[in-house]
Amino acid sequence: MFLRFSWRYGVPIFVQFGSESVMANSKVNKGRRRFLIGATSVVGAAGTAAIATPFIMSLTPSARALAAGAPVEVNVSKIEEGQLIRVIWRGKPVWIVHRSKEMVEMLPSNDAKLKDPDSEVASQQPQFAQNEYRSIKPEYLVLVGICTHLGCSPTFRPELAPADLGADWKGGWYCPCHGSRFDLAGRVIKGSPAGKNLEVPPYYYKSDSTILVGEVKGVA
Repeated sequence: MFLRFSWRYGVPIFVQFGSESVMANSKVNKGRRRFLIGATSVVGAAGTAAIATPFIMSLTPSARALAAGAPVEVNVSKIEEGQLIRVIWRGKPVWIVHRSKEMVEMLPSNDAKLKDPDSEVASQQPQFAQNEYRSIKPEYLVLVGICTHLGCSPTFRPELAPADLGADWKGGWYCPCHGSRFDLAGRVIKGSPAGKNLEVPPYYYKSDSTILVGEVKGVA
């Protein structure tokens, strides 16, 4: 049998009675203690990771966030003249059209047959698009692809004077549901059930070839 003291700063802080066999068990217990401490540390680290993972994931936009209105970046340099591409913003189709020089030059000739040739309904476009092109750059038109009559999606008809649309058709959109017509600036043509021009969404150019649909520069 023996008596063992542990000292710290000259003061006994631990007294142990026992035999060699007890001390052997004590060594085993210390090993177990180290194992438990190590296991606890691993579990603690795993718990920290479990907490951190949702936080990190929250920093990336989810599908729900995108549907709610996260902006959409589009490289327009790949769009050929006369071509339309579609992207989704806030769950809505957005059209981006690369208008040719001829398409742009014909726009003023439509004015006399339009309901709102000067885009005076302010809710249908940002201020930067209240011009004859309804766009920042004349060649690239950006529109929400939903008819302002009953929410249908009009068909892109860029061809000139097709038999079903008449000799004075100079390209634009035709809604087969109820017959609404829009020119290549998304302006509604007289006689259409739709009362307003197609909507221009907020957007801006991040570079010469890239636009961000869903934001106006400097305003998130």
